Parts: sequence; structure tokens; C-alpha cells
Amino acid sequence: MPAVILAGGAGRRIGGGKPDVLLAGKPLWQHVADRIAPQVAALAINGPMLLEGYPQVEDTRPGLGPLSGVLSAMLWAREEGATRVLTVAVDTPFLPPDLVARLQSASAPIVMARTTDGTHGTTALWDVTLADDLEGYLEGGGRKVTAWAETHAIAYADFPETAPPPFFNINTPEDLARAEAWV
Repeated sequence: MPAVILAGGAGRRIGGGKPDVLLAGKPLWQHVADRIAPQVAALAINGPMLLEGYPQVEDTRPGLGPLSGVLSAMLWAREEGATRVLTVAVDTPFLPPDLVARLQSASAPIVMARTTDGTHGTTALWDVTLADDLEGYLEGGGRKVTAWAETHAIAYADFPETAPPPFFNINTPEDLARAEAWV
């Protein structure tokens, strides 16, 4: 199973360059890579930066939000011969060590992570055969991850609440301060 870290956003609320924002002296992308790499066969980065040791998956439709990154991940995984691909966001440094195993335990073309506070739409397994449909959705002006996903069969992998929360997003300086306290 390959995985792609979605790191294409502008990061405006945190001052830009979100993948390189330091948490406990290490860039966010590295925290996510360290959590995900042991769980997958291959790991790539979707975003404007080149990171040593990881292939870059460029957006096929730049500027269209996270779904563009999901589409790019699907196309890359398909080229690699995979049938599914995991996507995770670059701003989620506390991903669970059993993320892939839990997601794989559910069976559907899309499997999303879920906690009591909601669904985590970019933390999901995607069947690469959905790429053409997703491309059509993006061409038609669609942008919402869950709105598109809900047009297909979805299964959910439920995760317990932990401290720190497993899918905590770092979007603002205040979020970064909270994450620093947990680390």
C-alpha cells in the first residue's frame, strides 16, 4: 500500500510553508512521514517542495484544494501498480501507529478515519479506480472532500480519542503551541 502526504496548501493561517513549520525541532512533514512510513510500502509527498528521500507527486489540477491532491495520489498509485492509496495531511503529526491496519480492516472503495469529533476526510484509503470520477467532479467545480466521497460507498474506521488527539490539525500558531505542549 502506498501513501501520499498532502502538503499542497498555502498554510496562510500559520504564516505559510506549513510542511516546514517546526514542532519540537522537527518539520511537520517529518513527523507525519515518521508515523506513516513504517506502515506502508511507499511514501510520496504531494506539494510544491522536494523532500529528500521521497518522490514528489505534483498536483494534476493545482489550486483546487485537497481533492486535487487526492486525485494526484490516486494517479500516482495507479502508475505504481497499486489498487488503493492512503492519503494523510501534512499538519497531522499525531497519526496513530495502527492507522493503516485499522483502515484496511474496513471494506469499501473509500475508507475514512473517524473519531467522536467527526470524520477526517483527508485521512483515508482510496480505490484508484475512482480517479476518473474524481477528475470529473473537480472539472465540474466540486471541491469538498466529503461531498464527493459521499457519492460512493464509504466505510469508516473508528479511532478512540487519545491525548493528543490522533487527527489534530495544526493550522494556527495557537494549534502549534498546543501541539508543542503535547510533545
